Amino acid sequence: MKTLTKSVCITLSLNFLLVMISHGQELLEFLNAHQDIEEVIMPMYDYEYIPDFTYDVVKHRIDAMSTEMPFELNETIFSFINYFTVRNRGYSRMVLERKDTYLPLFEEALERHNMPDDIKYLAIIESGLNPKARSRVGAMGLWQFMPATGREYKLFVNNHIDDRMDPQLATEAAIKYLKALHRMFGNWEMALAAYNCGPGNVRKAIRRSGGKKTFWGVYNYLPRETRSYIPQFQAIMYVLRYAEEHNLILEEPVFPMAHEEVTLDKALNLEHFSELSGICIEDLEELNPSILNRQIPNSHKHFALKIPQSKVQFLADNKEWIMDSLLLKSDRLLAENLEAEEDVQYHAEKIIYRVRSGDALGSIAQRYNTTVANLKKWNSLNSHIIKVGQNLSIYSNEAALQSSLVSNDPDQNINRSSSKVYTVQPGDSLWLISRKMEGVSIEQLKKLNNLNNNQIKPGQRLIVG
Repeated sequence: MKTLTKSVCITLSLNFLLVMISHGQELLEFLNAHQDIEEVIMPMYDYEYIPDFTYDVVKHRIDAMSTEMPFELNETIFSFINYFTVRNRGYSRMVLERKDTYLPLFEEALERHNMPDDIKYLAIIESGLNPKARSRVGAMGLWQFMPATGREYKLFVNNHIDDRMDPQLATEAAIKYLKALHRMFGNWEMALAAYNCGPGNVRKAIRRSGGKKTFWGVYNYLPRETRSYIPQFQAIMYVLRYAEEHNLILEEPVFPMAHEEVTLDKALNLEHFSELSGICIEDLEELNPSILNRQIPNSHKHFALKIPQSKVQFLADNKEWIMDSLLLKSDRLLAENLEAEEDVQYHAEKIIYRVRSGDALGSIAQRYNTTVANLKKWNSLNSHIIKVGQNLSIYSNEAALQSSLVSNDPDQNINRSSSKVYTVQPGDSLWLISRKMEGVSIEQLKKLNNLNNNQIKPGQRLIVG
């Protein structure tokens, strides 16, 4: 066979190529004989490129949006669009990574309740789509329910289960609460504002404004956080619709973990269940964020446990011996655990903490790296109510945390000796933390913690005031 030239190779017919592909050896010889053909180099995509845009371009896009929510662009909303598409693109990409896990759940519930689909974006402003998000005042979950409001909508909390962190239960509760607020105020912007600051503050703003009943009509009379809350929500409505136009594209697609629910009808230790079933404990925690301390108590033995779909058949085939093994292991470890609990408390360092103005059990527990349940147990508390001046016993190996923050610089100690400390949660960003800690900006957080950039990690402790 004569040697083929480049031009001949380029003009080979489709039929000839198919014949070559069907004869692997001949194809290999053909490629080896024409190594001088230039390689095709795929272009690299620039994920960091930030497209330019103008107010008019954004307005044109918003005018083309189909939404049941009121939305008219102004400079305040535009500044938040700029924030999410330019200044904090990392946060927007984090939301894009999580949206397919939670937005379909919200969409189904909103449609069932005949509510505007775009309300689903409110959870992004509340929690960044982090089901374990915790605010500085003790609000929890995707929809950031406080304990009292949660109980009103049947979201209950004990030492082992926090319904506020259950995506399905919390979504149903949030939608019912929002419907009630909409009936109260008559429009969605005011309902969302009330969700943020409470209906009492919205009524007060209406009175102070002379009876105006629109968000922008009462804007100047609302709490500072609420004045930015609605514009952020509207900015996110725009950003998630036009993410590609702002080059907010994930380098690798993220898919929700396929799962199914199983009911085991017994109290359960997730670690033991993980060992016996071969299901990764981190997967169980990700799929079941409302389970605290890796325990399902007897009171919740009918809990619908979510497990990866890939393990459903294995569990079905081996459920009997797994349950028997769990029972034996539970009996064997019961005495050891009780003895260990006593030993931990006996050897732990005990400190006396005097309650100060603005303190809550949640913030104190966070400061000393313990739980509200422990604080209540150690101090025989029947509720979350504490008083200024009250002394609390705290058993903690990290009780010296505050003193470790004091530097050798006496000038710095003036500020740091009474520092408030926040432990970074999964999904947190400096922007989210600045929202949780009212009155603290991103720049102040960076300065207080000697940060050169916006990168933080779960478990990291930050001085917040």
